[in-house]
Amino acid sequence: MKHLAAYLLLGLGGNTSPSAADVKGVLEAVGIEADDERLEKLLGELKGKDIDELISQGSEKLASVPSGGGGAAAGGAAAGGAAAPAEEAKAEEKEEEKEESDEDMGFGLFD
Repeated sequence: MKHLAAYLLLGLGGNTSPSAADVKGVLEAVGIEADDERLEKLLGELKGKDIDELISQGSEKLASVPSGGGGAAAGGAAAGGAAAPAEEAKAEEKEEEKEESDEDMGFGLFD
């Protein structure tokens, strides 16, 4: 993932065909050692392809993936009646705790 992120950053910066040395340079600038085998595989798969077109195709695929839910939760809330407010309060507490703990998580941008 870090190799792809560096590749995309280079593409956004105007380098339409980043080399392995370019990607390694970006990664080394933030203190990350590149994995040569993975990098070569990535560059082989992306060779001759347009970054913008790949992102567009990926966005189309993601749009077809179901997300959320709501169906089961909404049905349960309607059937549960009085239990729903208690469940919502618990969910809000858990969400607040999660938000506080997700703030940094000890990871860097390219870890």
